[in-house]
Amino acid sequence: MKAISLLQPWASLIATGAKKIETRSWATKYRGPLAIHASKGYKAKNLDMAWKEPFFAALESLRVTEENGDVSIRFPHGSIIATCNLVDCVKMTPEFIDFVKSANGHEYDFGEYAVGRYAWILEDIKALDNPVPAKGKLSIWEWDGELL
Repeated sequence: MKAISLLQPWASLIATGAKKIETRSWATKYRGPLAIHASKGYKAKNLDMAWKEPFFAALESLRVTEENGDVSIRFPHGSIIATCNLVDCVKMTPEFIDFVKSANGHEYDFGEYAVGRYAWILEDIKALDNPVPAKGKLSIWEWDGELL
């Protein structure tokens, strides 16, 4: 199965179904099943965004309240966390960006929208019950593992 590695919180936003468009600087001709891999590495500034709206609400299912009352967000890393179908890759135009901005939800907030970038349209997103450890790679890559 083809796979793509994403940093958190974007990988989990896709897994929760809050994000259905992956924005990229490059196009792909690939269409079909795609595994979503949560990269092992992370950037603290990206994870800090998870505590701000609209990220915080979208990631509610990953929040855990500790016995002492502290709240944490449990992000899987270094694992396949969801599957989906990549159904289209659209070059962004001003009209496309305006459409995404005007749509319900927070899709626009969860991506990098600029004319000339690409929107990968994802459908049939299914989070895995148990993340499957995997070593990620750049670009689209072939994942030979099995879904548990």
